[in-house]
Amino acid sequence: MTESSAYTPPSVWTWTQASGGQFANINRPVAGATHERELPVGRHPLQLYSLGTPNGIKVTVMLEELLALGHAGAEYDAWLIRIHEGDQFGSGFVAANPNSKIPALVDRSGPEPVRVFESGAILLYLAEKFGGAFLPAAGAARAETLSWLFWQMGSAPFLGGGFGHFYAYAPEKLEYPINRYAMEVKRQMDVLDRLLAERRYMAGDDYTVADIATWPWYGALAKGQLYGAGEFLSVHEYRHVIRWADEIAKRPAVQRGRKVNRTWGDPASQLHERHEASDFDTRTQDKLAP
Repeated sequence: MTESSAYTPPSVWTWTQASGGQFANINRPVAGATHERELPVGRHPLQLYSLGTPNGIKVTVMLEELLALGHAGAEYDAWLIRIHEGDQFGSGFVAANPNSKIPALVDRSGPEPVRVFESGAILLYLAEKFGGAFLPAAGAARAETLSWLFWQMGSAPFLGGGFGHFYAYAPEKLEYPINRYAMEVKRQMDVLDRLLAERRYMAGDDYTVADIATWPWYGALAKGQLYGAGEFLSVHEYRHVIRWADEIAKRPAVQRGRKVNRTWGDPASQLHERHEASDFDTRTQDKLAP
């Protein structure tokens, strides 16, 4: 890795498509819709608009876990939002999430639709909607769960938009940002590893929304499944995170949730849209491919 020549910022920054790197076709410095497109609506009360990235997986795992507990009201339609094609800038999606990021949830079970965006907010909304599932009701246990949930929400941008961008996606390999973000990601993994050396799950003995939020990011990293960076970050060192990640990966609801809105990898692991529980048996891409 070598540094490019020194860059002196201009007095006023001006956007060019070169600023976006690999994602120049969808990155821009303003918000709002770029085209008119209404969102589809299925027959279930919960409508999810997402993609099977780590942030999207959080919500589909939560919904599948709720269904596994017997909450019939958690039945949902999951619609695919192809962010590389700009679906998130359609007028319907922007109405559901003005920030134009997946996932977005619309709850149509009441008199008026309720929109919920930001993955952590969706997890909390669903937990509270279904009687506090995966969320302690009060006291120290609730505080611990929320603390680790918000730790994940604050930490993951360093892993995704920071390390992941400069290590895997930036048009140039630059030593300083890669080193800076690698250092921070390893510090975060050490925080999590030290925590999980002392307890089974992040908030204690019980599996909570903190685990559901964190597993798709840091569990995947510990298993060498993000950015091809496992060796670079020596993820084998975080043996307690690996133990935790393996345990969560065995949960049937997690295995189902990880497939929803996924568009890459093994066709058997891809369920582009999910509208019925039976779709896992009949509509994964290996069964639809000609």
